[in-house]
Amino acid sequence: MNPPALPVTWRPHRTRFVAYGFAALIMIGAVVMALAMAEPWTWLDRLFLVLFAGLVAGILHLLARVRVTADERGLTIVNALRTHRRTWPEIIDVGMVPGEPWPKIDFSDGTSVGVMGIQGSEKANSARALAELDALIRDHSDSKDI
Repeated sequence: MNPPALPVTWRPHRTRFVAYGFAALIMIGAVVMALAMAEPWTWLDRLFLVLFAGLVAGILHLLARVRVTADERGLTIVNALRTHRRTWPEIIDVGMVPGEPWPKIDFSDGTSVGVMGIQGSEKANSARALAELDALIRDHSDSKDI
């Protein structure tokens, strides 16, 4: 496969739809409940209900924001809690074991990181994204001169 034109970003589709859908549903439900709560509940109780819903929506946003972006200098891997930036010479390989939720990228320093931006549950999309990412890694690796 030929590598795609840079820059390119891969992100899961279903995960984003589900996470943002649930976040909206939770926030709307919390606001409706806060407005409809009976008298023993104070305005502070209602406020904390909406704030808690906002915390849950924020956690869902962390799961929905995952992505992998490739540019001329390297990869930016945005996972739920951490963002990794690596240059092309540091990247050795990408692979996905059948049954795993996302692929892993191996680096020249011996470490590896999961790539949550490519979800294994999206079979066709993940296979295409993995093939494109692998082609980019092979195209930009230092070993292409060997």
